Amino acid sequence: MKAATMRAVRCHRFAALDKSGKPVSKPSPIRDVIQLEQVATPKPRNDGVLVIPTKGTSFMRRDCISCFQSRITGLYQIRPQLPYIPGMDVTGVVIEKGTDVSDDKINIGDRVYCNTALCPYGAGGTGALAEVVSISASAVFPVPEELHLSSVANLGRNYCAAYHSLKVIGNVGSNDLVLVDGASGGVGMATVELAKAMGAKVIAGVSSKEKGTLPSLAGADKVLFYGRDRESYKKFKADAKTAAAELVHPQGCSLIVDVVNGDLFQDALVSLVKPLGKICLVGFVAGQKPIKPGLLLIKEAMVVGSLWGRWARQNPLDFRSNMNEIMSFMVNGSIEPRADNIIMLEDYAKAFELFENNSGRGNTVICLKSETSKL
Repeated sequence: MKAATMRAVRCHRFAALDKSGKPVSKPSPIRDVIQLEQVATPKPRNDGVLVIPTKGTSFMRRDCISCFQSRITGLYQIRPQLPYIPGMDVTGVVIEKGTDVSDDKINIGDRVYCNTALCPYGAGGTGALAEVVSISASAVFPVPEELHLSSVANLGRNYCAAYHSLKVIGNVGSNDLVLVDGASGGVGMATVELAKAMGAKVIAGVSSKEKGTLPSLAGADKVLFYGRDRESYKKFKADAKTAAAELVHPQGCSLIVDVVNGDLFQDALVSLVKPLGKICLVGFVAGQKPIKPGLLLIKEAMVVGSLWGRWARQNPLDFRSNMNEIMSFMVNGSIEPRADNIIMLEDYAKAFELFENNSGRGNTVICLKSETSKL
């Protein structure tokens, strides 16, 4: 029998806004606006299930931004209603289900991955950082027995974003060259891994040499450094053109997955895409800069925003197929299942501080149970 209350992390105010909702000159530390609290345990809706996240709730920069600065400052598109429970991805075991959920879909005891962004009552991809999660059955996916639950806790945050860019937008195949910047982060690493699993060649860009190890281990064919200023961007552009030629793609990259944006986009990335190639805009870690359409005209390049959530909701069967493909890559060894940073619930603030301090690398997972079991 489940308890009447449960532990959950809740955000009570946005760190960069005052009580009236206006930006402040100096944001508060993240740990000052989030708390681990006792809240009422949810009940399953008729179309949903209750999941105990025994092994992982994923955590990424977006979770930090939603607490830290919110949509008003332009760093993220969604401003949740306060107070709210952060977290979009969660893995765990089904403990209860609604009356409309048939046995041929989900059973009690199933090991599952869930994504609150796909849930009609998921509040824009929040609510997962709790001991019990209520979620629509349409947002629940079975996890193969071969996979540890913590290793798939970042599917939505990282792999869905990367696969949407590579497959749905980029239509990447074995004869393509993919470049991804921010390649040591969660989405960047997932892009490297998935592109290699799809048979493509990959150039991984990172801001510093110490960040180059992870994308190299993930299988990138070339790892290059673009630094943090416009002079280093120019060198990166030259190095990437040389690398593309060495990888037998002298015209440039078929697809560029841009997580960084800022001046890097204009100073380097537009020059590196081949004619009729695509640049997917996934994030703006370095801020947003105006795009000069004249360069895109000369390059005959397409720039496409990449947000997988809308497409997934409108194409649920195709999205479920993509999820199965991603997990199949993990099962057959094309991608090494991993959780790079595992943090226990009691230390939840450390996960937020990783991204507050721009030190998050790869997949970060908050675990509610010990990692010793096979779940």
